[in-house]
Amino acid sequence: MQGDTTTQALRRRLVVALARATKDQDHTTAIALRSTLAVLATAEAVHGRTAPRGEPVPQELSELEVVGIVAAEAELRERAAARYSDSGDLRRARRMLAEAEVLRAFLDD
Repeated sequence: MQGDTTTQALRRRLVVALARATKDQDHTTAIALRSTLAVLATAEAVHGRTAPRGEPVPQELSELEVVGIVAAEAELRERAAARYSDSGDLRRARRMLAEAEVLRAFLDD
């Protein structure tokens, strides 16, 4: 991976790309990034600890964990595309593959 090597480099790139996709009205990219960022936030909350007053404190994921989640999200979309294709819903299959490509591009950087 090139560029920033801090633990949140990939996540930061996802956030920046989401803002750009939203501004450009690139709905496919925005959907893929927004849902993946939501999965990352959920993973941080689940792995977090509890503060003294019982409030959850999210725990920052490592870069490797973020990469793993982004890869898993791309794979989920690829599997969904195969199921849609098998059932004859080519429009949804193409959409899932396009979202998977968006996410895979971040892993190839």
